Amino acid sequence: MTVKDEFSQIKAVMFKSANSKLKFMPEDSMSVIIRGRVDVFERDGQYQLYIDDMQPDGAGALAIAFEQLKKKLGAEGLFDEERKKPIPRFPQKVGVVTSNTGAAVRDIINVISRRYPLAEIIICPVAVQGEYAAGQIKNAIELFNLKKAADVLIVGRGGGSVEDLWAFNEEIVARAVAASEIPIISAVGHETDFTICDFAADLRAPTPSAAAELAVPDMKALLENIYGAKFRMDSAVNGRIAYALSAVEQKKKQLKILSPKSYIDNLTVRFDKVSMAMNAAAERAVEAKKSALMQKCAKLDAMSPLKILSRGYGVASKNGKIITDSSVLLPDDVIDLRLGRGTAECRVIGVKGE
Repeated sequence: MTVKDEFSQIKAVMFKSANSKLKFMPEDSMSVIIRGRVDVFERDGQYQLYIDDMQPDGAGALAIAFEQLKKKLGAEGLFDEERKKPIPRFPQKVGVVTSNTGAAVRDIINVISRRYPLAEIIICPVAVQGEYAAGQIKNAIELFNLKKAADVLIVGRGGGSVEDLWAFNEEIVARAVAASEIPIISAVGHETDFTICDFAADLRAPTPSAAAELAVPDMKALLENIYGAKFRMDSAVNGRIAYALSAVEQKKKQLKILSPKSYIDNLTVRFDKVSMAMNAAAERAVEAKKSALMQKCAKLDAMSPLKILSRGYGVASKNGKIITDSSVLLPDDVIDLRLGRGTAECRVIGVKGE
């Protein structure tokens, strides 16, 4: 890199042994305070600054690193609300990733045991500050997911300085929290402390005790709700029973006033009258139909061709067709003659017109 001020500039280099300790990523135009040594780079014949340590000028290195990582992960969508998973309402197992010697774990155990003793508490102790803390926190989250050992996870620690809380600002922790299939409640420090872990988690709690309250329901409140619901149900059932008993009593009184036997006798008389009326109406209808049928039969008989034939007339046909005109006949034609009784086969001797 090149470092410069308003008067001059110099080539500079910072080896891995030094830059691996940086908490922030140097950027163009950033004002920094550098400690190092100047030496000659023999190959190019130039003076060069070998940087041993670099700190931001103004805002602290941790503050810059925090904002840089927050911006980077936010751009990737790790903090989006759509990624947040709901916290189960009645978890059977609550996982805790924190130090097993701090006040935070005791507070979590006390709150969960008091509020919801049905839940099993599974603690995976980790270092919560220092060089190895971030890796242990990440591994604990991944282990809980691999074993499916909990329904909800509480990840956090008690209060401390920015340096003390820094493990929860590491990128590997944030990515492990965001990738967890188990819903995670972040509980790092006090209410005013914010970490990258808080943004990546499904829910942020201001303190470990508050996280325990968010992780499990209050059994006392649940029992009060159940007893209240039972009381309301009992009241509703008793009210329905009382209403039904009152209705039965009213029906008894009505039955005493209106005898069922009398009611049935009245129905029987009405049924007999209706039955007689229906039979009479049916007989009249049948007689009327019979009379109409006889009249139609008489008309049909009077109009029947057979009736006409019985008076001496006949019907001549040729090849199944009725003959109404003598012009269709020729001598020697064979025709059929239908009489009142039977049929005669005839031969035409001669044909005459009208």
